[in-house]
Amino acid sequence: MANKERLRSIPAVEKLLNHPKVRELEGFVPRSLAARAVREVLAEARRELAEGREPDLSPGLLAEKCKNRALSLNLPAMRRVINATGVVLHTNLGRAPLSQPAVEAMREAAGYVNLEYDIEKGGRGHRHDLVAEILCELTGAEAALVVNNNAAAVLLTLAALAKGGEVVVSRGEMVEVGGAFRIPEVMAQSGAVLREVGATNKTRAADYEAAIGPQTALLMKVHTSNYRVMGFTEEVSLEEMVALGKKHGVMVANDLGSGLFFGLGPLGGDAEPPVVEVVKAGADIVTFSGDKLLGGPQAGIIVGTKQAVAALRNHPLMRALRPDKVTLAALEATLRLYRDPQRAKEEIPVLRMLLASDERLKADAEALAQAIKAVIPATAKVRVAKDFSEAGGGSLPLARFPTHVVSVSLPSGGISRVEEKLRLGDPPIIARVKESALVLDPRTLCAGEGIIIAQALAAAL
Repeated sequence: MANKERLRSIPAVEKLLNHPKVRELEGFVPRSLAARAVREVLAEARRELAEGREPDLSPGLLAEKCKNRALSLNLPAMRRVINATGVVLHTNLGRAPLSQPAVEAMREAAGYVNLEYDIEKGGRGHRHDLVAEILCELTGAEAALVVNNNAAAVLLTLAALAKGGEVVVSRGEMVEVGGAFRIPEVMAQSGAVLREVGATNKTRAADYEAAIGPQTALLMKVHTSNYRVMGFTEEVSLEEMVALGKKHGVMVANDLGSGLFFGLGPLGGDAEPPVVEVVKAGADIVTFSGDKLLGGPQAGIIVGTKQAVAALRNHPLMRALRPDKVTLAALEATLRLYRDPQRAKEEIPVLRMLLASDERLKADAEALAQAIKAVIPATAKVRVAKDFSEAGGGSLPLARFPTHVVSVSLPSGGISRVEEKLRLGDPPIIARVKESALVLDPRTLCAGEGIIIAQALAAAL
């Protein structure tokens, strides 16, 4: 009976909508969204009563809940986050952060642009030509094409060059990347027939040659960019595969994956072959991502011979896989930076983060630690420690990038709750918890984010 009385005491939707606290949202939150928030809060109150709980039904408290719920509902689904994990190409956080020139190019492309209009001729142009020339210039390829991601590039390659025929691939290269993208399944979708050769750990040139027959349409090499087979191993070089392809009149494709344009030296990038070297080896098609080690927007980049690229460009799938104007603008701006390698290392965030010196990382960590110490309780322990960052994004799986991190711990524990508060803040701060301490890696922080972290920690504690 008491519950029925309390149910009758729950305010009406209209009454809460007109409460002063909720009316503060006028002009900021659409009334329809405020009404949804009110209905949700009241539904939760009724549910709690039905379960025998005793929610506070005072109009002021309910109105405050409605206001906060409406503000939360009004937030965009995609929001800026602060990446303090040290994982540079964090797939869950959007992989490569874009350079300022790329951001400006995207803003310029938001309006009318010459996407498919030839300004000089005053007639129809082709979006595929916008970045083809600079890609050929930077990679040494004869022709180039861009689609919306590297999975699309592989699918298009197989559909255009091998549909109905056999594609010979080493068993050690049956790659799966995030989202259950598997080479065998993509091959099946393309209409090509997979012909596995060799063993998981050892594949020889003779294995490929023995598999070549009348139905062979393509020899394919898949770079194991997100794992390595170690120990008693052997693989066939791309140069050997190209020689085999020429001997038997079969095209060769290389799914390179990450798309590194120059070596990262002793930092661990030697396991990732630069695109220009792969092109020089003579593959008919080379595919790689735009938003990994290249440091640009999500895109699938295809470079190779004129004959092979033309087959892809003219395939019906191309229209379904083509990139939009904003992607092409950001990609071109990123590629233009590579004309000056030093400028690329300074202005492309991915390269700047991966190539950051030990001295800079230590200085950044110490500055962040001091900023945190200045605003949080003295009982919290803040220290700078050595650790390792990761490339992430399915790139450089064995590379470990030495770094200096800030470790924050509490004498009474509860660091997981602090991590949660940072994650649920505005902007969300994504950090690591390691050995009961909050770990913040300055490698992946942008200018000004250290102060935001310090202030958020002060509020959380």
